[in-house]
Amino acid sequence: MSENTRVLIIDDHPLFRRGVRQLLELEDGYDVVGEAAGGQEGIELARQLDPDLILLDLNMKGIDGLETLRTMRDLGVDARILLLTVSNSADDLMAAIRSGCDGYILKDNDPADILRLLASAMDGKNAISPELMSLLATALREEGASDRRSKANLTEREIAILKCLAAGKSNKLIGRELDIMESTVKVHIRQPAAQAAVPLPGGSRRLGGGA
Repeated sequence: MSENTRVLIIDDHPLFRRGVRQLLELEDGYDVVGEAAGGQEGIELARQLDPDLILLDLNMKGIDGLETLRTMRDLGVDARILLLTVSNSADDLMAAIRSGCDGYILKDNDPADILRLLASAMDGKNAISPELMSLLATALREEGASDRRSKANLTEREIAILKCLAAGKSNKLIGRELDIMESTVKVHIRQPAAQAAVPLPGGSRRLGGGA
């Protein structure tokens, strides 16, 4: 029998954390191993507890969700990380994807839909609230035009890295394939032109994330 998915909840609203915990405790297959009220505490618990799944709020006091996400990826946290948020902004959605999230779920989704998306994420699929898919498609179409302009400013190395990202490869694997340091891969990804050109493959685990 397979082990339960170990979950860490990071959210600065205690009532919401309690609600998510109760939802997961009623569902077979999940163990909530920790809760954090802020980004810094969440980062520390993620490293200590090594969870399988992290549910992360976007708008938090102090370190916000995006910075928390980026820091965890930089530190090598390889859990599935899902943004659980009230924001339906296309900018927030794309920023989360580029920062290494594995899903983006709206807090006002039906509990059954949230559980379905969590299961989808743990199966290695993209977990995005259905009502955001048209928003994502629009954002990608708009980026398509900028891709053609930005790629003209990319080096051969940056283009090679982007092709690897489009194939769903992690920074660590890209480094091995191109015989460069993983830190060098991250530097190239964070160049403005490269960030604008990073595509979103339908089945990739994350874009611009950690190991």
